[in-house]
Amino acid sequence: MKTQGVAPVLQVSSLSESLKYYDRVLGFAEDFRFGDYAGVRREEVMLHLCAHTVHKRPVGGGAVSIFCDEVDGYLAKIKKNGAVVKIEPENRPYGMRDFTILDPDGNHLTFGCESPTS
Repeated sequence: MKTQGVAPVLQVSSLSESLKYYDRVLGFAEDFRFGDYAGVRREEVMLHLCAHTVHKRPVGGGAVSIFCDEVDGYLAKIKKNGAVVKIEPENRPYGMRDFTILDPDGNHLTFGCESPTS
């Protein structure tokens, strides 16, 4: 078997509101929708959003790390779009520069790149 990718599933309270947020604030585009389940994509990164009505798991407990080529320019852009920053960008001891934002349901999305000092 050769693995080809992964699509984390984030539980959301309102699929339509989440789709707007991921599009307008974070720059992800809707890739598909099937009932109360949808996928959003930004370049090579795919995330799945699942409305609470599907599996009835708790909303907002998800966490995803997304690896990028840079983070500061992207953060400046999404802050202007209304992103809520939980952890500001910093060069970490593990060799990454990263930051964490929250989606409308409290799911954590961490965006990181190789630290310029590593």
